[in-house]
Amino acid sequence: MIQSEQDGKKRCFGNKPGQEFYAQYHDNEWGVPVYDDQHLFEMLILEGAQAGLSWETVLRKRDGYRQAFHQFDVQRVADMSDAELEALRANPAIIRNKLKIFSARKNARVFLQLQQEFGSFSDYLWAYVDHKPQINHWQSFDEVPVTTEISDRISKDLKKRGMSFVGSTIIYAYMQGVGLVNDHLTECWCYGRTGHA
Repeated sequence: MIQSEQDGKKRCFGNKPGQEFYAQYHDNEWGVPVYDDQHLFEMLILEGAQAGLSWETVLRKRDGYRQAFHQFDVQRVADMSDAELEALRANPAIIRNKLKIFSARKNARVFLQLQQEFGSFSDYLWAYVDHKPQINHWQSFDEVPVTTEISDRISKDLKKRGMSFVGSTIIYAYMQGVGLVNDHLTECWCYGRTGHA
């Protein structure tokens, strides 16, 4: 656990010089429960884009993704043409991996089906944790799992429905990002603030 030189706060990540934007993400988003479908869709696409890369790299391109994918309007992404997606392969503001780019449309279409079936993607997703964030009490990142039985189940179901870049490791990181699980370490300044205490 590193203490920030800027503000003296202990954070799980984002305390190195030049990582102020990462500290903001840590303080304001990571582990905070999300119920808004558009935000849930955005994070699902970003987590998939992260596969094989660092989350910091993806966050630095977040604005580029928002512009490329219509502010993550699910219907508009589902309706994107092959030509539109192909053109994004020349866009330096996003990660230019063809499979990842095309998976955004594929995943958007499944996302829409889930909204129809469950009323919202949020209801579908949060049902896996009985609509309550799972609060953990880790003392070091060595204790934090990379997958769980729940991430395995969500991953398996999303794959069966036709999504890609939704392996269990990606899904567990997604669960952390949208607050289904709260993995702030016990020393972190956000630990008590986000529902532990």
